Amino acid sequence: MTAGTAPSLTQSVTPLDTGAHVTAIGWLKGTVAFGLGDGGVMLAKDGESHRVEAHPDAGILVGACDGERFVTGGDDGRVAVTGADGSTKTLAESKGAWIDALAVNAGGAFAYAAGKKVIARDDKGREKILEVPSTARGLAFAPKGYRLAISHYNGATLWFPNVEAKPEGLEWKGSHIDVTWSPDARFVVTSMQENALHGWRLIPDKGHMRMSGYPSKTRSFAWSGDGKWFATSGAEAAIIWPFESKEGPMGKAPRECGVRHAKVSRVAFHPNTYVLAVGYEDGCILLIRLNDASELLVRPAVKESGITAMTWDKAGKRLAFGCEDGQAGILTLPT
Repeated sequence: MTAGTAPSLTQSVTPLDTGAHVTAIGWLKGTVAFGLGDGGVMLAKDGESHRVEAHPDAGILVGACDGERFVTGGDDGRVAVTGADGSTKTLAESKGAWIDALAVNAGGAFAYAAGKKVIARDDKGREKILEVPSTARGLAFAPKGYRLAISHYNGATLWFPNVEAKPEGLEWKGSHIDVTWSPDARFVVTSMQENALHGWRLIPDKGHMRMSGYPSKTRSFAWSGDGKWFATSGAEAAIIWPFESKEGPMGKAPRECGVRHAKVSRVAFHPNTYVLAVGYEDGCILLIRLNDASELLVRPAVKESGITAMTWDKAGKRLAFGCEDGQAGILTLPT
């Protein structure tokens, strides 16, 4: 089935125009926050939208959300937080450094990177700083507990900020960019500069997992809610690795879904079913059901409107997306 003939959900999309490149998206319960390349945050709910100047005269480079707070990092060296009510304030400042890696956890903690320094602040406001061997590129909190994975040159570091113990090193030569934990915290996976992913099986043995063969870099990945599947961008299809076994994907071929003549730029797994939203560099979005690979068209290709951000709400009823030209939309799934 090609996208041209796929059954369509396009009539269930509410279009929006944010006016700037969409860098990040977060759901604050029923309100969706779009972090923009011109420093603004656009909040949209029930057809109404308004703009907040979270990073005046700067650009938002990264955003993260825990359902209560939309936290953004900018090229002004600031970490800002925007609430659903439109309030915005500075959480942290790092003079002269771009904030292009940050993470939040549901307990109220957050962490950000400025060069080689990683600053973690817990829910009580206690701040700890760790210097890693080279520029910190990616940050991710473990699914449970106050533990951070940090990706950098030649591997990743696992750090408990509130424990005196030495951080744990995960080594693999090369430049590691983004980092993620599996939902059961058994695996840590990074994307790499050289069109590959690298993973470590933390239990029982820190075994290595090499996932290669991509035609371009992977800059978006997503876990299924149960952690059994790991979807990635970086090819002209969504590449989905099986993580059901204790070994992870080693010795198994990945699945390819949504093959098109355009590279996948963003992937987002539905929170509680095997449905994957796949956004492409040509602006198209498909919903793909894993069990039978059936496709639903959410957005047809739109010239120079590649998908740059995409996130489901917690209940999996709505999917928000944003594009390089400022176009955006909210898909509400028919019941």
